[in-house]
Amino acid sequence: MPDYFHGYTVVGLVAVAGVLFVAVSFGAGRLLRPTVPTPEKLLPYECGVDPVGEGWAHTQIRYYVYAFLYVIFAVDSVFLFPWATIFAADGYGGVTLVEMFVFLGFLSVGLLYAWKKGVLEWT
Repeated sequence: MPDYFHGYTVVGLVAVAGVLFVAVSFGAGRLLRPTVPTPEKLLPYECGVDPVGEGWAHTQIRYYVYAFLYVIFAVDSVFLFPWATIFAADGYGGVTLVEMFVFLGFLSVGLLYAWKKGVLEWT
């Protein structure tokens, strides 16, 4: 029984050490940094451009759609690399091939849907 809990003890100690490291780092940063608030420092900062006008601005939805499509294909690539490494292993070839085609089919249907809806048009 002691060997069983040894693994959990190590994970718990690493988690506690990580939390302590973050807490000590933030505490040291708070104690060591200078705090001289000025009106310029309290302004919102956005990509090096001084704020002009009100803080609310409309953003085109197509940028979010492209970001969403990027995430879909990033997930696809994250799934493809491990699949490519295990595909050659004994006993995994046929099953993983079918799973990959099902996964790529779902992605293809989503891409076709986006294309038919005109989401991929930049106008």
